[in-house]
Amino acid sequence: MAQLAETFACVPSTERGRGILISGDPKSNSILYCNGRSVIIRYLDRPLEVQVYGEHGYPATVARYSPNGEWIASADVSGTVRIWGTRNEFVLKKEFRVLSGRIDDLQWSPDGERIVASGDGKGKSLVRAFMWDSGTNVGEFDGHSKRVLSCAFKPTRPFRIVTCGEDFLVNFYEGPPFKFKLSHRDHSNFVNCVRFSPNGTKFITVSSDKKGIIFDAKTADIIGELSSEDGHKGSIYAISWSPDSKQVLTVSADKSAKVWEISDDNNGKVLKTLTCPGSGGVDDMLVGCLWQNNHIVTVSLGGTIYLYSATDLDKAPLELSGHMKNVSSLAVLKSDTKFILSSSYDGLIVKWVQGTGYYGKLERKGISQIKCFAAVEEEIVSSGFDNKVWRTSLQGDQCGDSDSIDIGNQPKDLSLALLSPDLALIATETGVTLLRGTKVVSAIDLGFTATACTISPNGTEAIVGGQDGKLHVYSVTGDTLKEEAVLEKHRGAITVIRYSPDVSMFASGDANREAVVWDCASREVKVKNMLYHTARINCLAWSPNSSMVGTGSLDTCVIVYEVEKPASSRTTIKGAHLGGVYGLVFTDDETVVSSGEDACIRLWKITPQ
Repeated sequence: MAQLAETFACVPSTERGRGILISGDPKSNSILYCNGRSVIIRYLDRPLEVQVYGEHGYPATVARYSPNGEWIASADVSGTVRIWGTRNEFVLKKEFRVLSGRIDDLQWSPDGERIVASGDGKGKSLVRAFMWDSGTNVGEFDGHSKRVLSCAFKPTRPFRIVTCGEDFLVNFYEGPPFKFKLSHRDHSNFVNCVRFSPNGTKFITVSSDKKGIIFDAKTADIIGELSSEDGHKGSIYAISWSPDSKQVLTVSADKSAKVWEISDDNNGKVLKTLTCPGSGGVDDMLVGCLWQNNHIVTVSLGGTIYLYSATDLDKAPLELSGHMKNVSSLAVLKSDTKFILSSSYDGLIVKWVQGTGYYGKLERKGISQIKCFAAVEEEIVSSGFDNKVWRTSLQGDQCGDSDSIDIGNQPKDLSLALLSPDLALIATETGVTLLRGTKVVSAIDLGFTATACTISPNGTEAIVGGQDGKLHVYSVTGDTLKEEAVLEKHRGAITVIRYSPDVSMFASGDANREAVVWDCASREVKVKNMLYHTARINCLAWSPNSSMVGTGSLDTCVIVYEVEKPASSRTTIKGAHLGGVYGLVFTDDETVVSSGEDACIRLWKITPQ
């Protein structure tokens, strides 16, 4: 049996030059955001508790709780809105194709009966309002000519809808059935977000022209604006009202968030400016915000979520971060197995701690993407898409100096000899390269395309897998490889090879969904018929006591086999990661950690059958 113990969640997908509209539910104190095809539910007072909804067929863009907190409407880039329950396995209530392009914002009416959605219509309508249970239209929305970035529903009767977008317009509709009433063109750039105050008396629009304008909610007359004194110096991407309708929170590309007090004469003045604790790079631009109960939430372009306390704004914020892209490899440091290192191909390395979650990012100096990644106590070895292999020293929670070496070919796989980690074996298009430190000891043309490789912990034996599915075993003496044996069993290109920790066995996986465990001494197959995946095997891991081997595959499953039992008595974790499993590692004999395309990391407790 496999039990999910923890989930380290991904961060919201962000895009340069656009805001993201996150939302939440004040009753359960949870927030919603999207990454890829997943909608993530996180609880602000319990950051480790995460739920993921993965039923969208396209990347999700926005999600909102219904006013009673029982339903969630989420939308994606194809213009589809799915309405699903927050309880019992996220049961689907309805699915509607609302727009013909991407949906950027949606909002529920306060009685929970209607939904308005806006976005890109690809020549057809850019805004639609419909009944939540039948999907019938409730109004005509004319007046916009370009993508509509945000829409809002007045929270009190009489109902009104306001929309704003890339045509610099703010449009006001009365209803239901809703029809166009009037339009304002007071912004001189994209209008990014519009929100009604919770008491229903006014609404604010914010724009890339650094301005915020306050309107009367019933008549849509302009009644004030956010003061330009000490105002934002960059585009304002999002806005959120305080629950008492007296203050608002804005976030901007100038890397700051501001809390404004809305006075009785309806003008806003800055109460407090919140600056990010980050390094000040592009990734620290703030693109999303939410004021919920006593929490102030801001989201940066790099995906980091900052939680402030609304009553004590001087207190340093709690940071929640993680990966935004496919997490392609995991490593556990032998000295302390509580620490997990994960890397994604955009070059981000994150350190996690079992039981507490996010621990910090490992900042490296000017390093590009990561394709292969290996870590030992003192250093990280990685390679990208530029023929270079990087060695970065690890000092506690920080990265030290990096050295790189150009090996003249793109690395396909890299393996470290664990007992003498300055020795590394790298598989390339034409053969393998042996490195000692940052020097090429030898580059050997093997005469076949190497796709995977591994080197034994003491550095005396190497195994290279080829595109043709054959495993070539070599003995390593000095700087030469001598072929000892060729093992044939696989019917597809080898994708991964790993020695067991006690070096008595090794396991290999291929692109034709098969894994094999071999005996090192006799080079015979030890466990056969490991054919339970339905797609390419991406990763493979051994338990520390060498009794179990786990495989992760493109088919979203993780399968754990016990070496002493037949392959049929396996433990399968179905749907471990939406889009495929790419990283796998054991932290102890019962715990396996997996990562995948959905940018999440999950810890599973395995109980042998």
